Amino acid sequence: MARIVCVHGVGKQQAGEQTLLGQWVPALRDGLTRAGGRARVADTEVAMAFYGDLFLPPGQRLDGDEPHLGWWDVSPGWETELLMEWWSHAAAAEPQIVAPDAQNLLSGTSRTVQAALLALSQSRFFAGLAEKALISDLKQTHRYLTDLELRTRARDRVRALIGPDTSVVVAHSLGSVVAYEALCAQAGHSVRSFVTLGSPLGIRNLIFDRMDPVPVSGIGAWPGPFSTTWTNVADARDVVALVKDLRPCFGPRIVCHLVANGSQAHDATHYLTKEVTGAALAIGLG
Repeated sequence: MARIVCVHGVGKQQAGEQTLLGQWVPALRDGLTRAGGRARVADTEVAMAFYGDLFLPPGQRLDGDEPHLGWWDVSPGWETELLMEWWSHAAAAEPQIVAPDAQNLLSGTSRTVQAALLALSQSRFFAGLAEKALISDLKQTHRYLTDLELRTRARDRVRALIGPDTSVVVAHSLGSVVAYEALCAQAGHSVRSFVTLGSPLGIRNLIFDRMDPVPVSGIGAWPGPFSTTWTNVADARDVVALVKDLRPCFGPRIVCHLVANGSQAHDATHYLTKEVTGAALAIGLG
């Protein structure tokens, strides 16, 4: 079993374990170096809990084409609400983006979705991300929360890699939701440090209140024994991590940090290279 288990985020269905480890491990080591450089991690000590293939249609190859997606595929309700949250957050962080107004909100779901996608296309955060990919990421997150079989299989991928020697779980984006639920379900695990990067866990109603286990009196369960530390790292302009401070949702023991990832605010490797991330990893490896 690996000392460090990594859990990727959305949009990685065309990748695989080794591809992602090739990107994550050097960045992870850079973060440890920024934090003091005492901990050393061998390639064999790091594993990637890959679940991206679960989002592929049956029978589709890993190198197959993605189905075409357009604004008409964004469903009313949850998907439209999260899209609007992204738009509002992006507009607050980037002055070139026109913020949603009453006219947009009252113009009907289809026009609201189109306006939101047009506005987000001007965002530096979504630079280089095609509309199809943005919609795909949105729908992947929704599907994880509503497809019980897929949700269980994704969590099982994480749990299968966590053993007595696993001391760190580091998770990015949607992967932080998968990892959180997996740790909560695996009683008695020995993970010393849980690290979440660009996490959407704090978005109430849309994500937080749909967690398993369900929050009690507005507070989510702690993902392990009392000895498990939890560090959450977010970029101020990361649209996916809408809520930067998770303490109101999960309690005051979470250590929360804001970092600057540049134009690629949500990039996993940019998060991993940060000193605060390396320090959180070092707690578990200590």
